[in-house]
Amino acid sequence: MTIKLKQILRWLILGITLVFVGKALKDNWAEVTAIRIDEVGWSILAIATGVTLLAHTWAGWIWTWILQELNQPVPSSQFIQVYLKTNVAKYLPGNVWHHYGRIVAAKNANIATGVATLSVLLEPLLMAAAALIIVVLFGSQFAATNITLTLPGIQLLCLAIILCGVHPRFLNPVIRVLSKLKAKKSTTQPSATVSIARYPLRPLLGELIFLILRGMGFILTVFALMPLNFSQIPLLLGAFSFAWLLGFVVPGAPGGLGVFEVTAIAILQHRFPSAVVISAIALYRLISIIAEVAGAALAQLDERLAKS
Repeated sequence: MTIKLKQILRWLILGITLVFVGKALKDNWAEVTAIRIDEVGWSILAIATGVTLLAHTWAGWIWTWILQELNQPVPSSQFIQVYLKTNVAKYLPGNVWHHYGRIVAAKNANIATGVATLSVLLEPLLMAAAALIIVVLFGSQFAATNITLTLPGIQLLCLAIILCGVHPRFLNPVIRVLSKLKAKKSTTQPSATVSIARYPLRPLLGELIFLILRGMGFILTVFALMPLNFSQIPLLLGAFSFAWLLGFVVPGAPGGLGVFEVTAIAILQHRFPSAVVISAIALYRLISIIAEVAGAALAQLDERLAKS
């Protein structure tokens, strides 16, 4: 019953987002089709694609940092290749196959299943924490006036909960409980309990850089369509991070498809021309997919060249 409810919820969220995006596109269709991108704009979009690809490559490197925090030093280039090759699997139904692929690859590299699983669980948690840090810093740029006073308090509370949640003092007891439950259900010899020795500060800072790189890719996409002032960058970065975070945690379409778009449009359509916002969001989704596919293809090519 629970699985059916989750599936219904996903389809409901996807339907609502499609209706919202469709209506926004319909209302601004004439303005959207009137937008033209010159040669400079296409060059900026190419740079945005490169920055987004760099962000995904950087995220793969952070995964190796997380494994190092779990006392599992791994070859960085090999695991970055795994990360990039599995990244496109997040668009498959279920939104878990990229994690599964990384766990399998880590196990094949003689990393314990518990450590491999913990590494792919810590990564999205640290990403969410990094996104919240940016939202805390720049959320007031797009918050409604009547909730500006309460929003920072809510944001700081959520951030404190997540930051405390990844602290070894709080996370390790949870890991021990889960390990005991797994051992009771298993007939095999229980494996050693996986634990974190220290606070994962370096991976957290790395994920913060990852979100900034992703945000810069989005900002460059907007810049390709219209001039921007430096004062508008915090607003765009904060709005992107908030939209990315909702797309990351809300159970909708795989890869945050739809949720990210709806959130970004809702935040930015009253601060920038609606046609530019819609066009930039559509272009950025395309850029993200191209960067992920290119990353997977380059990783595959690099792996083949290394074996030849």
